[in-house]
Amino acid sequence: MTREETKELLRLAQEKDQSAIDRLVMENQGLVGCVVKRFENRLINVEREDLFQIGMIGLMKAIERFDLSMDVCFSTYAVPLVMGEIRRFLRDDGAIKVSRSLKETGSRLRRLQDELEKQLGRAVSFEELQEHSGLPAETITLAMEAGAQIESLQSTVYSGDGKELLLEDQVADPGDGETTVLNNVMVEQLLSHLQVPEQQLLKLRYFDECTQCEVAKRLGMTQVQVSRTEKKLLEKLRVLM
Repeated sequence: MTREETKELLRLAQEKDQSAIDRLVMENQGLVGCVVKRFENRLINVEREDLFQIGMIGLMKAIERFDLSMDVCFSTYAVPLVMGEIRRFLRDDGAIKVSRSLKETGSRLRRLQDELEKQLGRAVSFEELQEHSGLPAETITLAMEAGAQIESLQSTVYSGDGKELLLEDQVADPGDGETTVLNNVMVEQLLSHLQVPEQQLLKLRYFDECTQCEVAKRLGMTQVQVSRTEKKLLEKLRVLM
């Protein structure tokens, strides 16, 4: 479905055309599934189907709120709302599994950070926190993130002149770069439209971060063939978006 066709369906859906709503939901179920997949390995006592339904609520909000005047793909706009809905559910339900020891480490690190900032009269760098705690960088990162609150995409970041700016409005437009196309969360859905050898080439380039020369050796191609094929495939994915 082209971007123009999607926008026409969105226009009809926002006018309460049920057939258009149903079509948009059907077309974007794969996108919601890709977002849900990112959370599966971090959950406890939550069914995938439940998470999928929560994601669908985010999709419906995206359909209702999408600004037809924006020069952006609907999927680009929808992903943050779907993720925000899921994160809010996990935050409120306490479904993200974090070990007690990691939480305790995070608390100790925050106390140490406060003490150091009072002593030094300035913000403490990551390296200083690592030096004074004696902990590996990875442990510090995980522990600090474990205690961080998940920010709602609907939270207000600015209010003035009768206007409100939400956090979701600050999500950057990915743009048209080649790397950006494959960084999008629905990349798995897009790749399913390609042949297996084509999928393999792009996965080697953008997931395994192989150079074109390395890909050429693995697939029995020349570097020039890889470059040309990669360019054609990225153009194909942009059309599918």
